[in-house]
Amino acid sequence: MNTTAQTSGNTNSLLLNINANSRIIIFVICTGLCLTPYVSPAVALLMGLVIAQFTGHPYLHLNHKATHLLLQVSVVGLGFGMNVHSALQAGQQGILFTIASISTTLLFGFLMGKWFGIEKKTSFLISAGTAICGGSAIAAISPVIKAEEKQISVALGCVFILNSVALFVFPLIGHYFNLSQTQFGLWCAIAIHDTSSVVGAAGRYGSHALEVATTVKLARALWIIPVAFIASFAFKNKSKKIGIPYFIGLFILAMVANTYIPAVAMVSPYFIIIAKAGLTLTLFLIGAGLSRAVLTSVGFRPFLQGVLLWVGISVTALYAVIHLA
Repeated sequence: MNTTAQTSGNTNSLLLNINANSRIIIFVICTGLCLTPYVSPAVALLMGLVIAQFTGHPYLHLNHKATHLLLQVSVVGLGFGMNVHSALQAGQQGILFTIASISTTLLFGFLMGKWFGIEKKTSFLISAGTAICGGSAIAAISPVIKAEEKQISVALGCVFILNSVALFVFPLIGHYFNLSQTQFGLWCAIAIHDTSSVVGAAGRYGSHALEVATTVKLARALWIIPVAFIASFAFKNKSKKIGIPYFIGLFILAMVANTYIPAVAMVSPYFIIIAKAGLTLTLFLIGAGLSRAVLTSVGFRPFLQGVLLWVGISVTALYAVIHLA
């Protein structure tokens, strides 16, 4: 037996030696810790990765639905900490970056898929996830193009792996280049895939960075709709309904209420505390879902496409926010 097989066998033995009750107890303890102010988003993600590799997620079959719902509720909660006027200003700053980055990423993703010989639907899902809003875009577009489970899993695995890296790397780069909070918020919203990781990275940088990043990222998420329409024609599927991210409307209502209703503004800090705890828990669950099987299923060429697209959009956006923003 070779070394790789031995390592895999040892890992599987470790997972089997921990009974179901112990896995549940460990998982519940970690979940509880994520709801306290003592665990940062980055630490929560690391905890989830450790759970995935060494004890296993006891409720893995529910993980995608849980993270999807928890992320949406938490994002709406963040709206109670934002001001309409500041958000409009941030949105105006990010609209040109949004249009340019989405169209360019989709174009280069298409060309890379051709060059690398990657299956067409997998390549498109990776490109859309990179261009718009990660897992949410993949989840919305996959039924429109009739993507198979394997294709969806590869795209999600690629996006979540790179999200994990971004959560740690982006704040370090931001401080190295001495980015302002506005610049960093714009950069995060453009270059990090998922809203949860955008919020996690921007929140570590500062409150204004968080406001800018969340507003611009949610504006990007609306591009799911036109991209899904284009995909339905490109993949010759006009019968499927397109999932519209309705929670963005609730986020806007929360922001309006916080700006114009004094009674809401008084209790908003409590909503924000709950929302941040929810996002920390979301990152823990995302990490816990990145099992060894998910990591190895991505494949070299799709992952290379995801990395090159991500590095390209990150470097280009960083240059833009430094010199143009």
